[in-house]
Amino acid sequence: MNFFTVTLPLGMVNFINQASRALMAIIGPALALEFGLSASDLGLLAAVLFVAYAAAQLPVGVALDRYGPRRVQTASAALAAAGFVTCALADGTLMLAVGRFLTGLGVASALIGLIKAHTTWYPKERVAALTGAGVFIGGMGGLLATAPLQALLPAIGWRGAFWVLAALAIAVSLWIWRAVPPSPRRDAERGLWQDIREFGPIYRNARFIALVPAIIVLNALHFTYQGLWVGPWLRDVAGMGDALRATVLLCYALGVMFGNLVAGQAASRLQMRGQSPMVVPVIAMFVMLGLQAVLAFAPPADTIAVTLLWVAFAFAGSTSSAAYAAVAGGFAPHLAGRVSTAVNATMLALTFLLQTAIGAVLDIFPRTASGGWDTRGYAWAMGATILLQLAAMLWLWRRAGLLRADSRQG
Repeated sequence: MNFFTVTLPLGMVNFINQASRALMAIIGPALALEFGLSASDLGLLAAVLFVAYAAAQLPVGVALDRYGPRRVQTASAALAAAGFVTCALADGTLMLAVGRFLTGLGVASALIGLIKAHTTWYPKERVAALTGAGVFIGGMGGLLATAPLQALLPAIGWRGAFWVLAALAIAVSLWIWRAVPPSPRRDAERGLWQDIREFGPIYRNARFIALVPAIIVLNALHFTYQGLWVGPWLRDVAGMGDALRATVLLCYALGVMFGNLVAGQAASRLQMRGQSPMVVPVIAMFVMLGLQAVLAFAPPADTIAVTLLWVAFAFAGSTSSAAYAAVAGGFAPHLAGRVSTAVNATMLALTFLLQTAIGAVLDIFPRTASGGWDTRGYAWAMGATILLQLAAMLWLWRRAGLLRADSRQG
């Protein structure tokens, strides 16, 4: 096994995933004006992808553990292509929502397929680094959906953007089928119901209960803003036009790429030294708190300062992928797919709630003359997420302490 037959082709599913999420931050304001969408409507349309993403997590975890990344990711990329085609042909918001839902189902296995493949074919201490590299590749999809897309929109329109992504998804599906090796054979006597029942012990596991709340809040905040609200924030709070906003979003995507790469490498080095990879996301949680406080209550007027703040936000939020390795490390390798999808399903449900809740908060205040949303709404929304993250960090501190005490007693 090598990088070009496992990590690179499977990382391209994450490329599609990142592009499909970042896309709405560019075309979202235009869709809101064209279809007369409120902030809540736009938030719900963007969040439909995460509803499907979350709903597919547990079935995807079982499928990956039963059939392997090659078969599951081939089918997933093809399904994402169907979602993009549906969006490209949409004649209204309902069809757009259906297309977003299909896309969400198709990209649901993006990160988990990487983790499953790496835990299957590589030693434990290399999983975080390789996964970080795969997500780094995926982050290029986020780059594609920023300034390059903004530059192409006058020529191809938002429908053309969906056609490009559909063609890419089909190509990735064929590439995975040809390049990725089949997974080792499983125990044929194990039934599907037995595989499904193993989710119960995962959710009841003390390590899972202790670590996951803080991880999902960190990741959900990143998904919530990258997936929609950073674009409108840049327009309404920072006063940026389309071209400048696209440039900042490109920098945000770079923050995501390097956050995943650096966090994966750091987590693997910590594991090699016998330390917990959770050190990386814990540091990022404190950084995220400070960034949110500045963005909510004292946003700078300088463009460079705003850009640096959002790049740091992206970098900190994307380190949560290293924490997946920390959670999965406490379980048997054959459970890797289901453990990671259990984390992801919980995180994506929270992302859906946050995206729609922020829209609801913004709708409390009257819209501006330009059709945007009041700056006070953004401050109140981010203030609420600060409280949520503080609660999650308190939970981690208390539960992780109990976990260490139980470990010493055992």
